[in-house]
Formats: sequence, C-alpha cells, structure tokens
Amino acid sequence: MHPAQGFCYRAILRVKPLTGYTIRQAWIASETGYDTVDVQIEGGRIANIAPQLDPVGIVVDGRDKLLLPGFVNAHTHSSELWQRGAILPYPLELWLAELYDFAPADPEQVYLSAIGTAVETLLSGGTTVVDHLTIMPGQELETIGAAVKGYREAGIRAFVAPLIQDQSLPSSIPTGGTVQVYEPYARTAQETLEMMSEAIAQFHRPDDGIYIVMAPTGPQLCSDELFAGCNELSDRHGLCRHTHLLESKAQKLLAEEKYGCTAVEYLKRLEFLGPRTSLAHCVWLNDHDIQLLAATQSTVVHNPLSNLRLGSGIAPILKYRQAGVNVTFGCDGSASNDSQDLLEAIKIGSILHNVTDFDYRHWITPRQAVSMAALGGATGLGMQDQIGSLDVGKLADLVLYDLTSLSLLPRTDPIGLLVLGRPVQAVHSAWVGGRQVIADGNMTTVNVHQLRQELFARSQWAVDRQSPTRDALEARYRSVMGLQGD
Repeated sequence: MHPAQGFCYRAILRVKPLTGYTIRQAWIASETGYDTVDVQIEGGRIANIAPQLDPVGIVVDGRDKLLLPGFVNAHTHSSELWQRGAILPYPLELWLAELYDFAPADPEQVYLSAIGTAVETLLSGGTTVVDHLTIMPGQELETIGAAVKGYREAGIRAFVAPLIQDQSLPSSIPTGGTVQVYEPYARTAQETLEMMSEAIAQFHRPDDGIYIVMAPTGPQLCSDELFAGCNELSDRHGLCRHTHLLESKAQKLLAEEKYGCTAVEYLKRLEFLGPRTSLAHCVWLNDHDIQLLAATQSTVVHNPLSNLRLGSGIAPILKYRQAGVNVTFGCDGSASNDSQDLLEAIKIGSILHNVTDFDYRHWITPRQAVSMAALGGATGLGMQDQIGSLDVGKLADLVLYDLTSLSLLPRTDPIGLLVLGRPVQAVHSAWVGGRQVIADGNMTTVNVHQLRQELFARSQWAVDRQSPTRDALEARYRSVMGLQGD
C-alpha cells in the first residue's frame, strides 16, 4: 500500500480543473494608498492587473475586498496538532521531552494533522506552509507520504521538511562540565541521508506544489556528517534548507561548550547558510552573528508566540531588519503556539518589538509586516520571482479579504485593520497556483465539518499527563541552567 492510502477520511470535495478567473474591482495597495483594479488569472498565473478589464473565466466580485499575495507560514510542525493545549508551561528542552513521549505513532494522524494545519493556515491568509515534519522511526517514508497526501488534497503550497537528526534528545542539554553517556539515536547519519534521498525521489514535485526540504533539527542534535550530507543533497536537487537555530539559552550554552564558537559561526563553517536557507527562531544571536546572516543572505523565521510560550526570549528582529537580514513569520507547531492562525503570529511578531527599541521609527508598520509575511517568506524559499507579490506573470497565490467583516470595521485603513486588529473569518477567497481553494469563506477542497468530526473522534481529553522523559531530564536541566530548588 502506498503511504497514506487506505485512510477512511477523504479531504477532497471535488478536484477543480485549472481555469481562468477575473477578480472585479478589488482593492490593492499602492504607494500612496489603495487602487481599485481588476485582476485576471490564467494558466495558474496573474495575467493582468488594471482597471476595467474584459472578464475572462469565472468572475469573482472583489468590491469592498482587499487583495493581497498569500502569506507564508514559514515554520511549523503539523503533527503537534494532536498535543495542542496539553503541555504545561515548560522551557523548550523539557517541553520537547514531553512532546516526544506522546508523539503520534500513526500515519493517519499525520495525514489529518497536515490537513488541519493547511486549513487553518489558508483561512488566516497563508497559501504556503513550511512543515518541519516530525517523522516516526521505522515509518519515515510513510510519515512523509501521509503529510504530502494531506497537503495535496487541501491544495496548499507545501514545503515538507522532514525533521532529521542523528543524536538523542538528552544530548541537546549542556553537560555543565559533567561526563554524559547517551543512547545512540534510532538512525545513523548515513541511514537518514539514504532515507531522504528516497523521499526526494518519491515526493519532490514542485510542479504540483509539493517540495521536499533538507531540514536537520538543529546543531544541538545533528553531527557534522549529517549537515554535510544535507548540503550535498540540497545542492544536487536544488532544495531549500531549513533548521532551528538558537531558540533557547540552553542551545547558546551548548554551542559554546561543543564548538568553542557561536552556533551561527558553526553553521557558517559547515557552509549551511545561504540564500536558500531559512532559520527558525534565532533568539540568542550576537551582533557578529547578525552580520553573518546578512552576509550569507540567510532568512530568519520569527516565531513570536512559541518563543513567548516556552520562555525562550524575544528575537532581536528590529536589529535583523536594520542589518539587512530577510525576516518572515511562522506559527511554529500547534503544541508550542497553540494555533496555526498566521494573522495572529504576524500581529504579535510586529508589535512585540515596540518594547525592545525606544526609537519608534524602527518599529514594524502594518505594510512592512504584510511584505515580510508574503515576499519575505517567498524569499526564504527562493521563490521571490514566483510568489509573494501582486505582479503580472507570478503564480496566482492570492487571498481576498472581506472588508465588511465585523472584525475589519469600521472603515479606516484596510491593511492596518488586518494586521493590528483581530480578524475573524475575514478570508473570502483564496487561490494557490490559480486554483481556488476558498470561496465565500468556505474551503472548496476540504469538508471541514467532517475534518472536525474526525479530529474529535480520534482524540481524547488529557490532563495531568506524566512524562517519564521530562521527569528524567528536569533535575539536570535545572542544574546546568542555574535554577535553584526542587
């Protein structure tokens, strides 16, 4: 049986052939304000943008609606959906220990959580998702296949980034100068790279909107051999690279302990940084690190909600922008956020930094936030020439927002309302590669009512869970981090 086949749930309502559309009299942002235009979509791309165009294909009423390029949910972990709201406040390393103790062990759960992640992303303005996908030992290709199937059926553009490592979780905690012996990880670096070669062959289909990404977990859990192999496969197949970087203070201390330099310097030495590399979190960087990211044209993916929820810190996003580093936004996983509301992540990721710099001229405006979420996300994936802005010839990854939605009233500034407000059910229509996946506020590809029923039926209420791995690591974590008491 092919991975992810045979599931009783089916997302597809109907497969629509690629057709033409004309969006009539929609608002789009201009340099001085807003213009009202018609937009033609043909062959999956933006064919024309101008007032008073002759209609082609299906006509969509864009009056009192705002048209924007689709945003990129540039870092998440879809399978965490099954643990959203379940893990109590813990720092990253202890939170991870509990997460792993209760990770899904069924490809069908992975399939459903990919569909759920896609739906929530699409309904909050995202047309692309980067899924740093947790893969199940012994079922690696089945896991990837299940997620790919879910994303293909939902119709979102998906960069599937299998989360790979070759070192066990306890090795991610600084030793504090003590001698530690760790159990070997389930897969060696070579076995992991062979698995990724097969995943690329089976699932990397850019023409279908599915991309495989080389995505080591992070320096704290990956060997030099694994990073080198990721570089080689990335270069051979033209793949993007993605990893966690300096999310927590513990990771900063561990890098200094292991490498005698910062983690950014270490990745630079390994030649992992570059224009096709995106780096999630980047909370604990110094000024030299920031200059290295700018020089290598690497992208920072800002995940403000998980950084707050896990107590990781506030990434110095304003410093990154001033240094010329490309920055975009991610929701992060549904057990560290615990949501896939991209508009919420954009709002918090923008206004959070007003308290980090007294000079308000450095603060992120709503229009800058929209550009970071769309074109910034596209740039981090090497797709800036294909998506991320309203330009003729680009792929039609578009979102139409209903400006008569109660959460976007009264009428002031449309983009200001969208970013600084709390939009609820504001997406009217969305297209991915010219295929309409949302119409009149409803998914055209997914039976959301059935999805809700499946997620409810396949889960159960869980309170006061006991995590043996977290319990085993907590005393050592508190010691090396200088935390006192029991």
